[in-house]
Amino acid sequence: MKKTLLRFLLLLPLTATAQQSPLLDLRLQVRGDYQREYVSGEAVKDNCGFKGKFLNLLISGEVGKHFSYAYRQRLNRISKSSEFFDATDWLYLQYKPTPRWTFAAGKQIVAIGGFEYDRAPIDLYFCSEYWNNIACYQWGASAAFGLRGGRDELIAQFCQSPFRASGEDTYAYNLMWRGVHGPYSALCSVNMLEYAQGKFLSYIAIGQAVQLGAVRLEFDIMNRATAKQAFLLRDCTLVGEAACRPAKWLNVYAKASYDVNRAHHEGDRCVQPGTELTRIGGGLEYYPLQDERIRLHANYSYTFGKNTNTDGVLRPRQSLFDIGLTWKADLLHLKKKTAKPHHD
Repeated sequence: MKKTLLRFLLLLPLTATAQQSPLLDLRLQVRGDYQREYVSGEAVKDNCGFKGKFLNLLISGEVGKHFSYAYRQRLNRISKSSEFFDATDWLYLQYKPTPRWTFAAGKQIVAIGGFEYDRAPIDLYFCSEYWNNIACYQWGASAAFGLRGGRDELIAQFCQSPFRASGEDTYAYNLMWRGVHGPYSALCSVNMLEYAQGKFLSYIAIGQAVQLGAVRLEFDIMNRATAKQAFLLRDCTLVGEAACRPAKWLNVYAKASYDVNRAHHEGDRCVQPGTELTRIGGGLEYYPLQDERIRLHANYSYTFGKNTNTDGVLRPRQSLFDIGLTWKADLLHLKKKTAKPHHD
């Protein structure tokens, strides 16, 4: 598998040039951290030291007038014990017959609202328990309709359920609104996810953000409920982040998350019943180049509360400190040729 992938990468520029391909982008993203994790003052040795966090390959381009494609593969997640597509974040073909309508099929991001959920994992340093347990990349199909000159977009999606286990036939039904109006942005959705065949966990996700000069504020509410336990904010995740960018080369931020499940029902596979966790922290990002291809970061977070999931990512009295480097490289960029105008 690795040899096949290597041959593909080596031949891609030659093939694209020979065929005079439409617009094509080939990018590589790399991030490595040095981190220290402590629980109740004791070092977690398996999670201390230098860690290669991300090695992403991204390919996107156009096929003809109305078709385009996008592909992101996490090369550091490919192993003998997993299938190739398990490390594929997305791989889909998109059809845009009009400026307003867009149809897509393939492996996609599950259309759930919220800014923490929507951000690329390589750009996140510490997250909620919910984020760490949701399988947000699934096979499916979607249709999107743009409004108000692209300032609003409605997305309807049918895909495999993030709770799908081997041998199960479960699906998710998602309706999402994405809006940008001046300094205000929104990522909101209503979702019905099967946690077992014929049994649904419903989501109401409300993501709100506002840009006030150099300051950006984001706040997410993720409410979850089953038909048997439909109580607001009994099973939910709240995430807030405040970031300030006083200069183009510096970003300073503070973030807090709160996961709680008092519903005592099996439907939520991300935040288990009896859990109540708070995570607080902050950090900074430094960009030595104007085009932001290189980023240095340092951050710290602390978690307290209770997690009933013995395999959970967040643990009570957990401290996490890391510093790291992110490198984003444009390896290849091809533009399709346009015909020269004729002069009569």
